[in-house]
Amino acid sequence: MNLNWSQEKYIKAYKFAAIAHQGQTIPGSETPYIMHLSFVAMEVIAALSTEQNCDGDLAVQAAILHDTIEDTNTSFAQISDEFGEVVAQGVLALTKDNSLEKSLQIEDTLRRIQEQPKEIWMVKLADRISNLQAPPHYWTKEKINKYRDEGILIYETLKGASNFLASRLNHKIEVYQKFLL
Repeated sequence: MNLNWSQEKYIKAYKFAAIAHQGQTIPGSETPYIMHLSFVAMEVIAALSTEQNCDGDLAVQAAILHDTIEDTNTSFAQISDEFGEVVAQGVLALTKDNSLEKSLQIEDTLRRIQEQPKEIWMVKLADRISNLQAPPHYWTKEKINKYRDEGILIYETLKGASNFLASRLNHKIEVYQKFLL
């Protein structure tokens, strides 16, 4: 099998993210946060087997590192020093701008992602696929509906990056509807 991504780069990013996210859990659970990053990377790796002309290393590293700037004390410069400018720019594009009003953050993030290579688009699709699980028990119907609507916006905006991931996200959105009943 001819891989378009390196296991060594995967392991380097995974170790970096595991240390950066140490002690964090997936919201509403006791599951270590690194599991979310693994799920996103798994979705990206599955898509890479179906996509042509992708920089698999960029996609896989960005998948594993996508929340480091947003959710840890890791800086853009640290990502750039360890993984290169292109990976760091991708991770930065995937990072919410918390200085913006919450209602404006998703559109801003999607605009910045669209300025990146398609591999970064793939990470955002994979991230939402991973996140469209049963919502935390404390979410209101309004929040669940808003989260689903954001998923639709992500799908509509980024579906051109990967037919595989677009199809997976569309299916997850359909299944997520049951939480609105």
